[in-house]
Amino acid sequence: MNTVTRMSGFALGLAAVFGAAYGVGRVVDPVAEGRPDGGAAHTPGSTVQDEVTDQVPGGLLVSDRGYTLVPVAAPAGEFAFRIGGPDGRPVTRYDVAHDKRMHLIVARRDLSGFHHVHPDLAPDGTWRVETPLDGPGQWRAFADFTPTGGEALTLGVDVTVPGELTERPLPAPASSTTVDGYTVTLAGVPQPGRTSALALSVSRDGRPVTDLEPYLGAYGHLVALRRGDLAYLHVHPDGTPGDGRTRSGPEITFFAEVPSAGSYRLYLDFRHGGRVHTAEFTVVVGTASTGGDLTPSGPAPTEHGAPGHGHN
Repeated sequence: MNTVTRMSGFALGLAAVFGAAYGVGRVVDPVAEGRPDGGAAHTPGSTVQDEVTDQVPGGLLVSDRGYTLVPVAAPAGEFAFRIGGPDGRPVTRYDVAHDKRMHLIVARRDLSGFHHVHPDLAPDGTWRVETPLDGPGQWRAFADFTPTGGEALTLGVDVTVPGELTERPLPAPASSTTVDGYTVTLAGVPQPGRTSALALSVSRDGRPVTDLEPYLGAYGHLVALRRGDLAYLHVHPDGTPGDGRTRSGPEITFFAEVPSAGSYRLYLDFRHGGRVHTAEFTVVVGTASTGGDLTPSGPAPTEHGAPGHGHN
């Protein structure tokens, strides 16, 4: 998948529907201006650099290029939505991208929760999945898909889950993290406005993992979310399993472009031992409000001739 909203009356209408589904769901995203290139005028939360590139980062819009993310009522414990098409009808045909027709990513607004799941499509165009919203707070749900005959899109909507919540601070930047007994090390520094190399290496018990298992047609999937507005970037690694040159670990190299300076949370999904594991990192790109250069140490990124997979 290639890279990596103004309240409106329409959004308020969606909020009413979403409230019926979850009791507290609230849509707070704008509908994109009807520009042929899918761009928009200044949007709250966007940066000057976003505007300079004349491109709104993925996931900031609930509606774009004629397609709209529409939450629908669902039983308790289930998450359901449709994608409305340019003709006003639910979309029922999607292209397969990385083994799935729909990738649903949810993240809590403070970036303390993250899930990547794959809902099932009903004949009426409704996507359904066991709810990935596993705790109270305000969540952002991203629908990452390619409608048949259309362009790849990432649409986003806010969802509130009731209950007592203490906001968690963003973890400090670090060049390594542990998950489920694995150590994952990050090398490389994202650079705003240009493609940068990020290398993630997986080890266990001090030994490199050289038998990573394919997951959705790759050895790893990387999602980056910008702190604050949760601008979304979904990239995939260089190479694919079985292409004769890509090794199954320990290193997975990604080519990604972040839309601006700021703090980002990175989520790496990889499979080993028959399970999918998610490693998380905080990186600071350029000058951010936290001050100083807090990016992980590691070799400098290199230019890459073709951008990696990601949705705009």
